[in-house]
Amino acid sequence: MHVQPHTPTDIARLKSKARAEKNAKQRDRYRAVAMALEGFSTEHIMYILSRSRNFVQRWAYFYRDGGIETISPRLQTGRPAKLACESAGDFKQRIVAGPTTVDNGLCTLRGKDAMRILRQEFGIKYSLSSVYALMHRLGLACLKPRPRHRHNDPAAMQQWLEEAPLLSTQSSRKTRTKRSKSGSRMKPESASKEH
Repeated sequence: MHVQPHTPTDIARLKSKARAEKNAKQRDRYRAVAMALEGFSTEHIMYILSRSRNFVQRWAYFYRDGGIETISPRLQTGRPAKLACESAGDFKQRIVAGPTTVDNGLCTLRGKDAMRILRQEFGIKYSLSSVYALMHRLGLACLKPRPRHRHNDPAAMQQWLEEAPLLSTQSSRKTRTKRSKSGSRMKPESASKEH
């Protein structure tokens, strides 16, 4: 592997960056390129850093093609969210408001209902696990105690509890207890053998 430095100070800059770097993988990238610039073979760099051939060559060639900036860490933004920030607030308000007439008489919204709301009202398709992750990011608790159903009648429930037959009665018979056969007491005949 033959790599030439872009500027005369690149080897010193790479070594100082390696000394200051806390991330071990990034530190090894700097060290691999610095050693390649000093003329070490790929096998020797692999041995010294305990890294693969692909790792050593990849970062040396990145440096060769673009300089130190190409091997410096970049902020990784990740994939953009499907639901825009403005729409996320609207979705949260919709979920917090609870079921509407559009929800076909539901008494509470579940994850699958949130999926349907996102698809029908916001035009975005989410998987169930992604819906739960979205709700967690928005500060919504996915699991809550079931609310009281609209057809519940507390008076009828109380009346049933008062008039219900006793399902279990306490036994009037006492269980006979036996004396324990274990313990530290000696049997009467063993006491006479002692003397």
